[in-house]
Amino acid sequence: MEEHRGFLACFLVMAVLLSACSGVPPHQQGTTIAVWDLENLSPEDTARPDLGELLAAKVIEVVEGKGPYEVVERDRLLLALEELNLGTTALVDESSRLRLGQMVGADMMVFGGYMVIADQMRLDLRLVEVETGKILKTAQRVRAATDVAQWLSAAQEAADELI
Repeated sequence: MEEHRGFLACFLVMAVLLSACSGVPPHQQGTTIAVWDLENLSPEDTARPDLGELLAAKVIEVVEGKGPYEVVERDRLLLALEELNLGTTALVDESSRLRLGQMVGADMMVFGGYMVIADQMRLDLRLVEVETGKILKTAQRVRAATDVAQWLSAAQEAADELI
């Protein structure tokens, strides 16, 4: 029996060391992330209506390229919305989004918004733990409002910082 305990202890130590050496924090291995379309928070509806979806697609691209993450498909989020009979107005409430995240098996969610004022666009992202609702990290970028390519670059940089 004593021999088995020694073996078990050695095995546990090796598992912890391998996890530490993998370069990926243990809580992030196999993590599932859902990314919501970014909200247009501009005082006037000056931005294109599909821009939030376009910016979210860039964030998803970055997350998928970062390694051990699984990204929840947008279709799964929409199906969960339908199952709960929630309209898009109910999604203003972040707790509703977190419940949806739990339904689709997400560990973390990326929320965000963008705002266009005069000649500037500001992009804000936050990474939220689904189980607790705790904000794990935030990122912000500001770009010229006239260049969509710069907006996408801002989304990519902010997502890189976030994940």
